Amino acid sequence: NYDPIRARIADIIEDFDYDEGVGSYGPVFVRLAWHASGTYDRKSKTGGSCGATMRFKPEMDHGANAGLHIAQKKLDAVKKEFPWISYGDLWTLASVVAIEEMGGPKIQWKSGRVDKTAAECPPEGRLPDGDKGADHLRFIFYKMGFNDQEIVALIGAHALGKCHKDRSGFDGLWTRSPTTFSNEFYKEVLNTKWTKRNWNGPLQYENPEKDLMMLEADLALLNDPEFNKWANVYASDQGKFFKDFAKAYAKLIELGR
Repeated sequence: NYDPIRARIADIIEDFDYDEGVGSYGPVFVRLAWHASGTYDRKSKTGGSCGATMRFKPEMDHGANAGLHIAQKKLDAVKKEFPWISYGDLWTLASVVAIEEMGGPKIQWKSGRVDKTAAECPPEGRLPDGDKGADHLRFIFYKMGFNDQEIVALIGAHALGKCHKDRSGFDGLWTRSPTTFSNEFYKEVLNTKWTKRNWNGPLQYENPEKDLMMLEADLALLNDPEFNKWANVYASDQGKFFKDFAKAYAKLIELGR
């Protein structure tokens, strides 16, 4: 019975003292499960959500995972209450609960992940880089087994949370409602004039009001014709986005199981 664990996760998500401008652990729970799952390589059948190998230093020290120790530590309290659940199941379930709590779709989740050892940590470089465009996104996501439509649907999770300069190097919000799961990200990408930000940091873009940002990877949805087609579909139809995201995300968190 996972209902008590779901309820406990829901209890600890909201925290107005955490992450200025966000006030919720929901987005970082999603990022934790995403980064644990997104290391999967379908050819070698290594990586993925099953092992929860980000518990160990080799993978925790990957640049893309900076700051995710915060989510792990927060969920360790749940693990202590329910020690029988694997970390892989806990992390993925936490992300599903977070998405639902933030107004997103119900996502099919199955238990059964078995935790692995530090020796089974995947190599660095399997996750997408925010400073690269469409070709890079396809290279990364195709290796996991996703198509263009699924890539665009998954990127829609950037409606949540923000970038932190002390973690990814990037800085700022994608949307003005970072704890509401919606299709707002697509609307911002497509309907805002984005210009390069002049700052002491990596390449990123800002809106005229300078309160939102986008990464090079995000603007692939504007610049690549196939990605752009799906971004327009999701910008105009939130129900379609929710349906496609739920299916793609369920597939993501199953990788390696």
